[in-house]
Amino acid sequence: MKDAKVLKNSYYDSVTLMSTTVQIKKDLGLNDLVMFMGTDMNKDMIKSVGLYHESLDEAKPNDLMLAIDMQDTIDHWVDEVIKRLNSKKKTEKKGEQKLTSIHQAKDVLDANIAVISVPGIYAAHEAFKALDENMHVMMFSDNVSVEDEIKLKDYAIEKDLLVMGPDCGTAIINGKGLCFANQVKRGSIGLVAASGTGLQEVTVIIDRFGGGITQAIGVGGRDLSEAVGGKMMIKGLDALDEDEDTKVIVLISKPPHQTVLEKIKERLKHVTKPVVLCLLDAHLDEKIDRVSFVSTLTDAAIESLKLVGIKTPDLLAFDDQLKDQIKKNKQRFMPSQTKIKGLFCGGTLTAETLSILRPLVNKVTSNVAKKTDEKMKDPRVSDGHNLVDLGDDIFTQGKPHPMIEPTIRIDRILQEAKNPETAVILLDFELGLGSHEDPVGITLSGIEDAKKIAAQENRSLAFVGYVCGTEHDAQGLKKSENLLKNAGVIVAKTNAQAAVIAASLVNEVK
Repeated sequence: MKDAKVLKNSYYDSVTLMSTTVQIKKDLGLNDLVMFMGTDMNKDMIKSVGLYHESLDEAKPNDLMLAIDMQDTIDHWVDEVIKRLNSKKKTEKKGEQKLTSIHQAKDVLDANIAVISVPGIYAAHEAFKALDENMHVMMFSDNVSVEDEIKLKDYAIEKDLLVMGPDCGTAIINGKGLCFANQVKRGSIGLVAASGTGLQEVTVIIDRFGGGITQAIGVGGRDLSEAVGGKMMIKGLDALDEDEDTKVIVLISKPPHQTVLEKIKERLKHVTKPVVLCLLDAHLDEKIDRVSFVSTLTDAAIESLKLVGIKTPDLLAFDDQLKDQIKKNKQRFMPSQTKIKGLFCGGTLTAETLSILRPLVNKVTSNVAKKTDEKMKDPRVSDGHNLVDLGDDIFTQGKPHPMIEPTIRIDRILQEAKNPETAVILLDFELGLGSHEDPVGITLSGIEDAKKIAAQENRSLAFVGYVCGTEHDAQGLKKSENLLKNAGVIVAKTNAQAAVIAASLVNEVK
């Protein structure tokens, strides 16, 4: 039975709602549950998953909407749902002042940066308030119009401030990670990136080999579009070029619009420091003084470390133990098992894997592909070598992002295990702030069940995993890697190496 309820003036941030939905649904034995604030966009989202009820029509943006599919009426469960939501809220310390506006927070905290995480229709308004207070802005919020983004970034440039975002998931400012970020050492390498997991991947590799970060500035995925014009990529580049502590600059993006690329190239001709330009899946024929061009995240990290005097081993090389693992797994495959199934939480890691696998295997498709012939017809249906970004809107409507709640990936793991063509299941795991407290541990049951499903048909699956994180992250890099190894998963050093391992397992390395 489907039922719904509106709780007036009951605001909860989107991260709290996303991170608790799956667990509450499981604990209370509900068939389905969605929890959203009462915006028009969120109402459309509930309609798209088939749980909408006319009682939700009255909901306002500051009201909480609950929509449930269960055997009992919703009133029976509301108190318990709210109790569990409230348990996630941090209790206020005695004497701690509750701040209700950006202006008030500015006065009390003497802050110089505001993180905006409110519904998109309000995000631009709050961001303008922060800029008026001479604060940099990080906009975690999405669904902000392009027109508002342009106005905000133009205003920020006038005031010599940064606007990171909208839809900016990762930044590290003065050693502090914001939103989704890893605990990395301070150092001399500064980054500007239009991708969240791409920024995470480069910073964790730099940290792993003894390098460190001055600033890691996210700009949002739309910044390098023709409309926005790379305003914050160039502003971030300027800021790092002027920063005394930054000795090497790294720029990370999927291929920008050609007009934006020309602007960036022109600015790079006047930069005073070495720059590593990482454009995934792109080519750059023109040589620019002090600029090193690379096309993978791993190479971006290696080159930046080299420029600060740190040598790294070959991060794609196979040692004898890895070669033996690959050989043993290949011997167990049935003739039908010839395909790689990549199930990713990180969109940029998906894109990097596509770029690496393209010359190594025959015909790979993905929902992040830009080329028409590489685009999956339906990301929910597996066919051939597939790389699926499970953080895509098609999978997250009414559900949390898989970095926040990785259990939603388990169903897809089991689906791929039933497919007789599946040889390799390729997985990424993001550690750090904002991510699930144990993304590896919570996935192990799915890996084990998948192996049992395949074994029932005399098949054996090879799992390849990569953990994007550091030892200083709360989840622990070594602990996470050891959990995977103990479960029989081949663990890669980088996302790029994971892609090469997967190709080697299906005998298609050219």
